Amino acid sequence: MEESPADVRLVDVVKRFDDVAAVDGVSLEIPAGSFFALLGPSGCGKTTTLRMIGGFEEPTEGSIHLGGTNVVGLPPHRRDVNTVFQSYALFPHLTVWENVAFGLKRKRVGRAELRRRVGEAMELVAVTGLERRKPRQLSGGQQQRIALARALVNHPRVLLLDEPLGALDLKLRKQLQLELKRIQRDVGITFVHVTHDQEEAMTMADQIAVMHRGRVEQLGSPTDLYERPATGFVAAFLGISNLLTGRVIGSGRVRLDAGDEVRVRPELLNGRGQDARVAVGIRPEKIRLGPPTEAENTLAGTVRESAYVGVSTQVVVATGAGDITVYVQNAQPGAAPPPPGSALLLSWAPESTFVTEPTEEAA
Repeated sequence: MEESPADVRLVDVVKRFDDVAAVDGVSLEIPAGSFFALLGPSGCGKTTTLRMIGGFEEPTEGSIHLGGTNVVGLPPHRRDVNTVFQSYALFPHLTVWENVAFGLKRKRVGRAELRRRVGEAMELVAVTGLERRKPRQLSGGQQQRIALARALVNHPRVLLLDEPLGALDLKLRKQLQLELKRIQRDVGITFVHVTHDQEEAMTMADQIAVMHRGRVEQLGSPTDLYERPATGFVAAFLGISNLLTGRVIGSGRVRLDAGDEVRVRPELLNGRGQDARVAVGIRPEKIRLGPPTEAENTLAGTVRESAYVGVSTQVVVATGAGDITVYVQNAQPGAAPPPPGSALLLSWAPESTFVTEPTEEAA
């Protein structure tokens, strides 16, 4: 049986503003019914990409397909998408009910169906009972839910989310992250979410495209990107990462510039010849303070500083290969980190190590 087309497909999309390529040759396929995130720092091209999918910008080159149809040149209202903005963009003079019903009224949906769909949308985002209020009478979180209901009530093929939680406080943002994931799962509509917040993207998305300088640096699941980043940029952008430069000296073996030898999974070095420059990466929570088991990598060091951050203590250890950050889980009450100046051994498993190209300054 032939596969149905992806809900969103970008082919070699370029967007130039004067001589600057804000988006530079992006190709993506976003599966139907998925929660997809475009993640990256300011200026990486993620919002411009979203605006081109929505029809608010046109590509300089390339094509954009929604459900198999090339929509380049079509205005936003003729594309089967809706957009939720960070600014909510609610009509201040209309009630909550009128805001949610606005798109259906423009489509001349019958009164009974309109009432049913507005009620369903408001129940879905948990704002039933606010129908008669005006936007100014709502909290930021309530306004964002109304904006979401207004977009979902139209049953679009794709819902575009442009940093929708950016204006909310941390506690509410985390609450709505889980709510958005639940809503997407319930309605089954494809969500394309733009954010610069890596934790937000990893909490909600099935797949993430990490963007950098107008290009997709890596595409994959949250687990793939975190555990197996392809580049130093992805490793650093998705949380703290210890990157140690060295050279390949054999199958699954790297000699660090400081002289220590570390082992990695051999397949990670496939395609890299003897003496090739690489960066070996270890996440802080994968490292233990203390003697190794027989098969673990080790580095000797001295504690430089430590900081208690609640669920864990962050310990910075000076080694011959550079400063190493370690997260020690605060599982036992009253446990104290080793004081500054303490000599210790760092240990981690070869299976917990990833490999990237060295950063430019380290190469």
